Amino acid sequence: QVQLVESGGGSVQAGGSLRLSCVVFGYTFSNGCIGWFRQAPGKERAGVGSINSAGRISVADSVKGRFTISKDNAKNTLYLQMNSLKPEGTAMYYCAASYDYRCGGSRWLDEDMYRYWGQGTQVTVSS
Repeated sequence: QVQLVESGGGSVQAGGSLRLSCVVFGYTFSNGCIGWFRQAPGKERAGVGSINSAGRISVADSVKGRFTISKDNAKNTLYLQMNSLKPEGTAMYYCAASYDYRCGGSRWLDEDMYRYWGQGTQVTVSS
């Protein structure tokens, strides 16, 4: 059974940093692409970034240069380092895993590609 468990959310002032973690059970990163999404209040869920089995990273333009995705294969853990946070970064953050290796270009943004989702971790950024 595949399970994704996010942690690391919290409240931070604008300009601050947080690191989110996603521990994955029953799935290894060699299985496919894994990514981060977020859903702000009253808005649709949107992609933040993804990383494929080879370590290739895709990041949304809105967070490029501020957010970094990484993974620790030994710990089966995905990370999202968020720096220079803005109030519009307030959202529930989810990690998601797929069995698809093709997440280049804009394909990683397709939520239908991801079979498993975590419960999310809340990030609140105050101005």
